[in-house]
Amino acid sequence: MDDTTFFLPSADDHRIETWHWPAATAPRGVVQIAHGMAEHPLRYRPLAQALNARGLAVYANAHRGHGPAAQAAGTLGDFGPRGFAAVADDMAHLTRHIHRQHPALPVVLLGHSMGSFAAQLYMLDHAALVSAVSLSGTAALDLLVQGRPPTWRLEDANEGIANPRTPFDWLSRDAAQVDAYIADPLCGFAVTPESRKSMYAACMRTTQPEELARLPKDLPLYLFTGDHDPINRNLDWFDPLAARYRAAGLTDVSTHVFGGGRHETLNETNRDEVIGHLVVWIERAITAR
Repeated sequence: MDDTTFFLPSADDHRIETWHWPAATAPRGVVQIAHGMAEHPLRYRPLAQALNARGLAVYANAHRGHGPAAQAAGTLGDFGPRGFAAVADDMAHLTRHIHRQHPALPVVLLGHSMGSFAAQLYMLDHAALVSAVSLSGTAALDLLVQGRPPTWRLEDANEGIANPRTPFDWLSRDAAQVDAYIADPLCGFAVTPESRKSMYAACMRTTQPEELARLPKDLPLYLFTGDHDPINRNLDWFDPLAARYRAAGLTDVSTHVFGGGRHETLNETNRDEVIGHLVVWIERAITAR
C-alpha cells in the first residue's frame, strides 16, 4: 500500500504532480482526493491507507501552486495564468487517467475545503466522469466571500477559538495534527491575491440555479463538516449549500455534521468515526451507481 508519485500532462504546459495508493486487494472502486488550500496530498496518506484496506484505490493530485513541485519551482500559492479554472481542469485530467487505468470501476471524488470548491466547479462540467461526489469542510462560496473581508488570512479563522494555542487551532482539536501542519513546509502559506480572486470568480458559476440544474439528478452527494468549522461559519454557509443542491433536483444529497469538530474532520480527535461514515457512504454510492 505504498504510494507512488508521477506526473500527468495537462491542457497547457503544466505537469500535474500526482500520487497513487493502490488497494490492498483487487479494487472495487477508486477515490480521487482534491486537497485544500495551503496543504498537499501526502497529508491524506492515513485516509488513503484506510480506504485501501477496504478495497478502494486512491489517487490525488497537487493543485497548481501546491505540493513539492510547486515548492521547488518557487510557485507556492500561485495558480498560474489560467487561475482556478485550471485547478478543476487538472482534476478532470486525473479522472480520465483513472478511467484508463481502471476502466470498469466507479470513481468517487472527495474534495476538502478549497478542494471542495474545485469539486463544486468540476461537477458543472465533468459530473459524467464520476459516480459520486463528497464535499468536506465545504461552504457556499458566495456567502463565504460576502462574509469575509478581502484581507482575510488563514490565521483569522482562529477568531472563534477560545484561548488558541497556535494560529491554526481552528483546523482540529488534535494538537498533534495542528503541530504537524505548522511544521510542514508545504502547509500554511498564503495564496496570491490574484489566485484567490480567480477562485472566487470561477466558482460564481456554482451559485447559479441554471448551472446547478444541469447536474445529474441521481448523482450521490455527501457533505460533511464539523459544527465548529469557521470556513462555513459554524454551518451558516454549509446548510444553504446542501439546500441548493436539493433545490436543483438532486435526489441523493446526504449531510453529516460532527459535533465539536473543527475544519479538518478527517484529522479530528474522532477521525476514525468520520472515516467510518465516509466509507459507508462510498460503498453505498458505488453500489447504487
